[in-house]
Amino acid sequence: MKLRRMLLIVLAALVSVLLVLFFFPRTGLWVMAHLNPRVTFYVPTHQKVVALSIDDGPTADITPRILEVLRRNGAHATFFILGDRIAGHEDLLEHMLADGDELANHLWYDEASIGLKKAAFSSQLSRVDSLLSEHGDPRLFRPGSGWFHKAILDELAEQGYRCVLACNYPLDTKTRRVGMIVRYLLRSTFPGAILVVHDGPGRTHTPEVLSRLLPALRRRGYRIVTVSELLALNDPQRKASRVH
Repeated sequence: MKLRRMLLIVLAALVSVLLVLFFFPRTGLWVMAHLNPRVTFYVPTHQKVVALSIDDGPTADITPRILEVLRRNGAHATFFILGDRIAGHEDLLEHMLADGDELANHLWYDEASIGLKKAAFSSQLSRVDSLLSEHGDPRLFRPGSGWFHKAILDELAEQGYRCVLACNYPLDTKTRRVGMIVRYLLRSTFPGAILVVHDGPGRTHTPEVLSRLLPALRRRGYRIVTVSELLALNDPQRKASRVH
């Protein structure tokens, strides 16, 4: 009976959290940010600036198209790079940096980081760091599938990384319905938001999503920057470790 009651309490708590996130997403983000001060979900600012992040690249066919859309719209992005997709695509990393974009660590494989043992997580983080450091100084990390726990955050701190999530998940890895993805992203945009879309094999719809999204954001008065540029609005010296 006690176990059943405990399970019901946990279930009720989870349902409550999901309802808050669905009906009051800004409130839900505020709660998550304050419960997890070592994780960045957004940056508080009144300026009409958002950060664009792109996960799971680079790819030979899709990444160049993404870069072209960014250039055409005067936008910059943070690319969360998978280590096993770097070989043979080093030139794309250089193009990103030359365009004013940013490289960040997304571990080696496209998998849920939370399922990795500590040694495997640490090894992947270090391996990708070593490769990306040949092109820049990556200090931002996003866990695969967006889940994290204390051990992950501790390891990130030890290796000098900041964990960055986002304000939205447009299910663009599950659907290719461009209009639906764009509408969702626009609804979840606010000053200081961090948006995410996905590169990667088969995600040919992502350049079209950005081709519609970025002009719409600009019409609404938004500037689209990297995550580090957005963080600098809150703390120009990047010394603070908390999103308020």
